[in-house]
Amino acid sequence: MNKHYILIFLFIAGLIGSAINCHDYFTWILEVFPAIIGLLVLLVTFKRFQFAYLTYVMILFHCYVLFIGGHYTYAQVPLFNWVRDVFHQSRNNYDKLGHFVQGFVPAIITRELFIRLNIFQKKGWIPVLTVCVCMSISMLYEFLEWFVSVSSGASGDSFLGTQGDIWDTQSDMLFATIGAICMVTLFSKFHNKQIREMQ
Repeated sequence: MNKHYILIFLFIAGLIGSAINCHDYFTWILEVFPAIIGLLVLLVTFKRFQFAYLTYVMILFHCYVLFIGGHYTYAQVPLFNWVRDVFHQSRNNYDKLGHFVQGFVPAIITRELFIRLNIFQKKGWIPVLTVCVCMSISMLYEFLEWFVSVSSGASGDSFLGTQGDIWDTQSDMLFATIGAICMVTLFSKFHNKQIREMQ
């Protein structure tokens, strides 16, 4: 558990840091809320089910992506403003990184649950259904963004973050799907090693 305390400390430090002088607290709460819920779920279930340490590290990385997006809003992250200007892009694409990670990290979690809980007798289904679960998560998150935007009006625009792109929702889901596919195709062997070492 000791090394897990380091991750909890980094989580709390990142959360507090993201709240200091953030763009606006309404957007900040919306963006970091999933990370807070995730931490609570992991703490409550820790004694019953522990993920591989790699999985926890990747979850923390995902949380930091959310913290940065909550602090600046996804449309105004400075590094990606610089990328936009240098490469003559039409918009700040930090949200595409966020959605890629939104596919990649849930794929690690889902895949590990499938393997360690022995959900499928035929292991060949694991990659396909891992990606399908991540696609569903991405779709549900887009529903949430839509609901918040409709409910809160102009206050929800920073959370929605379309930046005038009419295909933003579709491309968000595409990047999440790409993230999930990259995880199951490129990192499965390394992930398997982590799971074996833990067991």
